[in-house]
Amino acid sequence: MPSQRAQSLQVAQVAAAFSRAGSPTTLLHARRFPTPELPAGQDLFDYYAVAPVETKPAVEAVPCLDWIDRVPTRFQYVPARLQELTFARNAALRVRALSVVNEGARVLSREAESAHSLLRGRAPHKRVYLEVHRVPGGSSRKRWLLEASRGARGVLAISGGVAEDLIKLGVEADKVRVEHDGFEAGRGKPLARAAARRELGLLEDAKVVVYTGGLLVWKGVELLVEAARALPELEFVIAGGMDADVARIGALAGGLANVRLDGFQPPARIATYLAAADLGVIPNRSKPAISARYTSPLKAFEAIAVGLPLVVSDLPSLRELFTDGEDARFVAPDDARALAAGIAELMANTELRTAMSKRLLARAPEHSWDARARRILDWMKTREEQVA
Repeated sequence: MPSQRAQSLQVAQVAAAFSRAGSPTTLLHARRFPTPELPAGQDLFDYYAVAPVETKPAVEAVPCLDWIDRVPTRFQYVPARLQELTFARNAALRVRALSVVNEGARVLSREAESAHSLLRGRAPHKRVYLEVHRVPGGSSRKRWLLEASRGARGVLAISGGVAEDLIKLGVEADKVRVEHDGFEAGRGKPLARAAARRELGLLEDAKVVVYTGGLLVWKGVELLVEAARALPELEFVIAGGMDADVARIGALAGGLANVRLDGFQPPARIATYLAAADLGVIPNRSKPAISARYTSPLKAFEAIAVGLPLVVSDLPSLRELFTDGEDARFVAPDDARALAAGIAELMANTELRTAMSKRLLARAPEHSWDARARRILDWMKTREEQVA
């Protein structure tokens, strides 16, 4: 914290939303190596474009064994597990220390290992909730997840696919609640399209397709580059990604005059890209499961917030969020030709894009982090009343 990964953005914005909902919050995160310095004059919540918070969450970096990035990728499995387990142990110790002062505090853990540590021993924490973003494949990690879920007061699944697999694993269905990701509201009036395009150096009359987010292979951005190759009359702007992934996509897009690769952007700047766009795209691949069934992409909710029409892969994870032809255009996954056809079709239909935009804006309030935080706090209260 901070980092170029979406997890950090999600964690910071969720913590701030709980604070705005009247639940004073402490955010514990792993002290990773290396951690970049925040820009001068910014704290973590300024950097992550968090709406004003009367009392910002306290933030603590918890020590852990972290030498993952000092070894080649193929050797990172063991150090990654050590990092997770040492953070889980140390975070549990810190939570117990904080609970002495804040008796009865709730704990929402984003990692099964941390929840597992809190639920073990002679004095397990009594108000632990677990937020699950994927169900792991390994037997040991599945066992830890199941044990943590059984001990927790409740389990938040980030998508319907995660909820289904948790229940198949053996988690009680009445303990699981689906809460998708969201977007940060209340940052002030968004830029007008003309102003956003001037800021990004885009022509005012250009037909602009924007992708914001990570560039991992399962995100399908290679397909978007191939679609751009077939649509030279459109301008494609890609913003986001880790440095190595930006280099990979750049090599693929080399020579394409209509593809612009801007690399990682500070979270506050993403709104400018969305304001400049005629159309957004989420071209996820059909494999692995995190893409097809588990993901709840932040870019989807950021597009909903500003009413940006989308072309998206026809996958269960995205079917949960959109309705084909009403608020998004679905295309076959893993198919660059189908993606190009869907982009061309929606770009040519101004009336449909306008209608989609209105539907997205009408839905937006329910998808804000603040609305999500209020629902979760109400659910936690209900769970505790049921147990009592």
